[in-house]
Amino acid sequence: MSSAENTPPSTAAEAPYPGSRAMPRWNLAEIPPAPTFGWKNWAAMLGPGLVLGGAAIGGGEWLSGPMITARYGGALMWLGMLSIAGQLIYNCEISRYTLYTGEPIFTGKFRLLPGPMFWVLIYLILDFGSVFPYLAASAATPLATVIRGHVPNPAVPADKFLLTTLAYVIFIVSMIPLIIGGKVYNSLKAIMTFKIFMVMGFLLVVGFSYVGFDTWVDVFSGMFKIGNVPIRAAEDRNNNGILDPGEDWDKDGHLDVIEPETKAVFDTDNDRKLDATDVNLDGLPDPTLAILNGDKTTYWPDLDQDGHPDTEVMVHVYGDDRIEGPYRLDADGDGKLDRFIDIDGDGLRDGANVDNIFVSQQQGRGWPAIDWSTVALLSMLVAISGSGGLSNTPVSNYTRDQGWGMGHYVGAIPSVVGGHNIQLSHEGTVFTPTPEAMPRWKRWYYHVAREQIFVWAPACLFGLALPSLLSAEFLPRGSEVQNPWEASVKTAGAIQHRIGGLTGDTFWYLTLLCGFVVLAPSMAVSADGVIRRWVDVFWTSSATLRKLPPKNIRYVYFGVLSTYILFGLVMLSLNPEKLIKIATTIFNFALGFSCWHTLFVNCILLPIELRPRMLVRIAMTVAGLFFWIVATISAYVNLKELGWI
Repeated sequence: MSSAENTPPSTAAEAPYPGSRAMPRWNLAEIPPAPTFGWKNWAAMLGPGLVLGGAAIGGGEWLSGPMITARYGGALMWLGMLSIAGQLIYNCEISRYTLYTGEPIFTGKFRLLPGPMFWVLIYLILDFGSVFPYLAASAATPLATVIRGHVPNPAVPADKFLLTTLAYVIFIVSMIPLIIGGKVYNSLKAIMTFKIFMVMGFLLVVGFSYVGFDTWVDVFSGMFKIGNVPIRAAEDRNNNGILDPGEDWDKDGHLDVIEPETKAVFDTDNDRKLDATDVNLDGLPDPTLAILNGDKTTYWPDLDQDGHPDTEVMVHVYGDDRIEGPYRLDADGDGKLDRFIDIDGDGLRDGANVDNIFVSQQQGRGWPAIDWSTVALLSMLVAISGSGGLSNTPVSNYTRDQGWGMGHYVGAIPSVVGGHNIQLSHEGTVFTPTPEAMPRWKRWYYHVAREQIFVWAPACLFGLALPSLLSAEFLPRGSEVQNPWEASVKTAGAIQHRIGGLTGDTFWYLTLLCGFVVLAPSMAVSADGVIRRWVDVFWTSSATLRKLPPKNIRYVYFGVLSTYILFGLVMLSLNPEKLIKIATTIFNFALGFSCWHTLFVNCILLPIELRPRMLVRIAMTVAGLFFWIVATISAYVNLKELGWI
């Protein structure tokens, strides 16, 4: 967009000036007409929802979702569905502000009192999780698996070097679309279009060809089973000792009992790691053998000093103060601590099940005994289903860059290479809600809502359901995985085994490469979202930056992008699983707070005629409460496990 093409026309009327005086006054112009939707011009409705919908098929959908459905089937998918529903309302409401002002919602938040500096401090904390490049780190795993032919082990120096190198390369390459192409938004739109068609196409082919109808029903019906919670329970609900119809939760043909986790009696500090012990009371730790278990070192007793872990020790059963045993600590002889007592020897910890809060109350059974050990995983699913955290806020930025509503007059962020004729105004432009303008406003709002409902939401729902569909079909019910990629890689192996032959081998590679395509391109949108949130808001709020010509926005954007790249390269030296846990712990708090803050923005800064109706206000309040409750419960459980509370 050139400066001459869309400059707001001069007017004698003065634009409104609500909120903090540290922000500049808006310009005033007439709202342009909205496009008329029809089947011949359906492409006109493709905009921010397409970009964010493509980016939404990422870490949560490909990693967290399959981890949960491998263990519980589709019974807990309602948490992801509620998260997407809350974000759908949120996306429309942040676009409401942009359609009126041409400014992204982040700028609107900074216009509220007490002023920009106060909100800078608040959102630096809430946006902290978004700066971690966990998508690049996660995307390195499927690529390394294809190269190695097996899942790489970070404990092996060569595998760790390969993973780190690939993460660096993926991260740097994903930044290229943010540097060249004219308008940054257009580059991202092209990439996400390719991603949606490729990923959805592959998953639908596998789903329709190899997934049973009952699995489809299980996963998609699970989106509406509100109130289902994870529990640990024996399958024999009526205690008659017989496997009755409906009791075979994991479909293994056996009447399963609760198989408890084990904990060595020598774990005196309750950290689930075996402590060095002093059984002979000589004041010195007994001889031990250190065995690497994932990214933690577990110390095993070697009381007979034969150089091997002792196979039988006393163990403590979780949830019980009694010491029981002896049990074999390494029953399968694989040199790793058995996490549970495998009574039936099937390699799965039996007892995983679900119950419904409302059904339990109705039947007089009280509250179900929720399995709190899964809270962090479920919180991760809620946090990353859809976009999550503050990752939704670019919907309003892209609405502006698309030129929708009053964004027609404001401009867009150009690429540093190829964006010479594109510029961005320092202040927004609003319109007066006259009887002539209101029909145009309503058509613009319906245009945004239509795209969110028919493009963004389906992309998120199918992006969540289809990867989970595969794990629910191909992995045994009750499978517990220790890292996000284990479920995806095991699913790829199961697909390979079922299809068999050369075709099976091909689908193994394609499944892993699909995981790479899911994660790697989303890194670009994630980075752009973080950068433009802060570049946009300081472009308007900083008196120093307001002195720069509108065309210089690309240099500011590129400067912040360069800093982000340097920071990301440093952070990629950390464990990707740790990165995603740190990020998602903050995401739900951030999104809940942002729901409430956006509601205040729209009810204070917008004219009365344009403010959300009461039903929308209630929905935004409830959505914020949902995300905040999930975040609070997850934080409490995590802090309690760490022994901090």
